[in-house]
Amino acid sequence: MKLWWINKKLTARYFHTLKPGEDQTQSNTAQLKFVNYYELGCVITNMLKLCIVALDEHAPKFQETEKNETINVGLILETVLQLFPMDELEFLSELSQLLAAEL
Repeated sequence: MKLWWINKKLTARYFHTLKPGEDQTQSNTAQLKFVNYYELGCVITNMLKLCIVALDEHAPKFQETEKNETINVGLILETVLQLFPMDELEFLSELSQLLAAEL
């Protein structure tokens, strides 16, 4: 009984990255925050450019208007950081300590 209560308390405290889906498919949703639609577009564009370059360095060049633009790796990494489940990892550390104490 005690372990169930601890698990429920820690789960409510730490599990924030994934939210249960509203449909019946048992899928989850991760939320990303953007300042505006332009920032969202920049993130998507930079991810696509990075993938194109990663797949084929000799791929067709980007449009002339974008020739001087570089891939904003920092923006991509900031987006990835939003997805990194730090709360859940902290939970696993605490759970590990609790289980070690129970043994």
